[in-house]
Parts: sequence; structure tokens; C-alpha cells
Amino acid sequence: MTPKLDPFAAAPSVMKPWFAASTAIQNSLEPSLIELVKIRASQINQCANCLNMHTAEARAQGETEQRIYLLSAWREAPVFSPRERAALGWTDALTRLSEGHTQREAYEALAAEFTQEEQVKLTLMINIINGWNRLAVGFDLWLEPAAAKTVAHTA
Repeated sequence: MTPKLDPFAAAPSVMKPWFAASTAIQNSLEPSLIELVKIRASQINQCANCLNMHTAEARAQGETEQRIYLLSAWREAPVFSPRERAALGWTDALTRLSEGHTQREAYEALAAEFTQEEQVKLTLMINIINGWNRLAVGFDLWLEPAAAKTVAHTA
């Protein structure tokens, strides 16, 4: 797959602050939870680039293969904590907005496990990963995880 364009080269004045916001938001909650959210949204959005990067990052942080494989069936898998389930439910609800589902049940679970500040942070993270998914899918981006770390240091 050949990328249609490099968004960092095409629009550096907006990509640098987008990347900075992504980094700040991702560092605002526990890393393992953030990676699960990124993987789950990327599954829903069918973003191969982000799935490749975030499963590698999750493994590097000690995430198990079992939990990574079971993310697509997280509701039925007993390996996720109530906090992780709430985050994954919120991720599903917000990522699938166009399907017309109500967010009431997902929000109730979220509110039971996350403070209001954490709810905002998680919601922003879900928005960020959905944005990255759309950039990657839209422009046919593909970065190996090691290359993504190089981009991160130069952004």
C-alpha cells in the first residue's frame, strides 16, 4: 500500500499540535487502559496501521496476547476489569455514533468507574484515536511501530 500523502509533510502547522494533544491526552490515564481503547477503536474502524502499532505498544507494556485477541469479544471475555469494561463500552458507544445507539448504558458504567475528570480524558482519547484511524485509513498510511517512534520524536 502506498500512502496518498504524508500528513506531517503536507500540513505540519496543524499536525504538530495534533500530535502534541494526542501525546498529552494519552499520558493522562493508565497506559494499559489507553492501549486497550486504541486497539478497540481501531478494530471497529478497521485501521490496520493503528492495530499494528497499538498491539505492538500494548505488548511492549506487558499486555498479554490473550487480552489483545479477546478485545473484539470483550463483552463475553472474563479477562477485563470493570474499569476496562466501562472504558471499552464507552469506546464502542462513541466510535459507533453513526449507528444510532444510545449511550445511556455505556455512560452509566463509565460514571461508576471513572471520575468526571477521567471521563473527559477518556472521551478525548477516544476522539483522538478515531481521528488517527481516519487519517491512516483515509490516506493509506502504514508505519511500522519502530518508525512511528521516530516520527514521534521528530514531531
